[in-house]
Amino acid sequence: MKKILVLTTMLFAFGAVKAQKVFSVDYENQADVKVFVVDYENQADLKVFKVKYENQAIANEGKWFFTDYSNQAKKKIFFVQYENQANLKIFFVQYENQAGWRNASKKSLMY
Repeated sequence: MKKILVLTTMLFAFGAVKAQKVFSVDYENQADVKVFVVDYENQADLKVFKVKYENQAIANEGKWFFTDYSNQAKKKIFFVQYENQANLKIFFVQYENQAGWRNASKKSLMY
């Protein structure tokens, strides 16, 4: 029973890590989520920090790792030109500890 509990916990943990591996697609119809980058932090649903390594993309906390290929990513995103076209508004932050959700109702988009 203990092994099953440990295995289940590990599966959920690895699933959460995959949630922040993203790939930027070229066409809107290929995307899971349409994203718009806002100019100011207070306009964003999510503050995003781009991590250098895949294992740094922890859970659904705004730490994104951009993959080289679409099949490596959990979510495919498309950067739209206008705010009203987006499902999710993001702001790129300079420091890892600044990343996180400002609008928790949009959190399900990245699961």
